[in-house]
Amino acid sequence: MEEKASPPPQGCSKPHLEKLTLGITRILESSPGVTEVTIIEKPPAERHMISSWEQKNNCVMPEDVKNFYLMTNGFHMTWSVKLDEHIIPLGSMAINSISKLTQLTQSSMFSLPNAPTLADLEDDTHEASDDQPEKPHFDSRSVIFELDSCNGNGKVCLVYKSGKPALAEDTEIWFLDRALYWHFLTDTFTAYYRLLITHLGLPQWQYAFTSYGISPQAKALLGLFDGSGPSVDLNNPRGRSAIQSRRF
Repeated sequence: MEEKASPPPQGCSKPHLEKLTLGITRILESSPGVTEVTIIEKPPAERHMISSWEQKNNCVMPEDVKNFYLMTNGFHMTWSVKLDEHIIPLGSMAINSISKLTQLTQSSMFSLPNAPTLADLEDDTHEASDDQPEKPHFDSRSVIFELDSCNGNGKVCLVYKSGKPALAEDTEIWFLDRALYWHFLTDTFTAYYRLLITHLGLPQWQYAFTSYGISPQAKALLGLFDGSGPSVDLNNPRGRSAIQSRRF
């Protein structure tokens, strides 16, 4: 079935879309300057697709990830702002479909024939601490799947921390920046999805979880807001309290 892009009605009147977006469409559509709030509707995944993924990858999918895919096989929501007479795409929220929930490998990271291997990039000097869990490993100690390519600005990953066979309770969500450094995001998919929604898919919002923050270019894009739009504090990555806590 082909993906069909269509702007949801005002207030996102379809019940499943309302549940999926946690009501954020209403906030966006009521914000001055925001336009073209669009969701690419995707049918729910069938249970055999999840079972096939688990068998193929020798990994048990976390329950909240399963429930998400049983609601929609992937997610993509975008919105734009109108500046004078120009429409400028700004927000993008995405979760890969099951077929694109692929393991991060050497071939998926580099195209040059003499590029270093991912294992060459291992740096064991940073271990777990009170405020930062042990980072993922590019070798067999971890199994890493891409949830979102972040429009080329990095990768949000579902990480199994104990290798294969991989158990659901061993998963965390991490951000891999363009320099291939890891940054912890959340310990569950549900918590990550809430962050994705509360940050409205603004450009490079994941970099709020890094020590160097978002780039000047991204800040310039954020400047398209005139101050009357949605309020998102990128210095407070836990998001806005207006979004109700929920589980998939």
